[in-house]
Amino acid sequence: MSTKNLLYTESHEWIDPDGDVRRVGITDHAQHMLGDIVFVDLPQVGKVVAKGDELVVIESPKAAASVYAPVAGEVVEVNEKLETAPETINREPYGDGWIVKIRPASWNDEKGSLLDEAGYQKMLDEA
Repeated sequence: MSTKNLLYTESHEWIDPDGDVRRVGITDHAQHMLGDIVFVDLPQVGKVVAKGDELVVIESPKAAASVYAPVAGEVVEVNEKLETAPETINREPYGDGWIVKIRPASWNDEKGSLLDEAGYQKMLDEA
């Protein structure tokens, strides 16, 4: 999957900017930092989140890490495959390793705070 059109947060989440419902996941950089992912604590469908709220907790032998909502909205689907195969995030963070699908509440107001691929890469390079 091409990552060129995705938008990113400074805390290493990505969101697909297309459609009424948007896929959300963690970046390749984030999954590398975590190492082998062994558990994903998925939220309930219907959960309403504000931008920056904890959305998911991901666990690896190295650490537990929070995944934050890149935008405000409602969780309309979770990737149930991750319950039995959390390592999918390691293999395909931008493909089958998506975590949730969100219906944004204020997309036009919040999308400007997200980074494009070049901006995200620049942030990584400067870290």
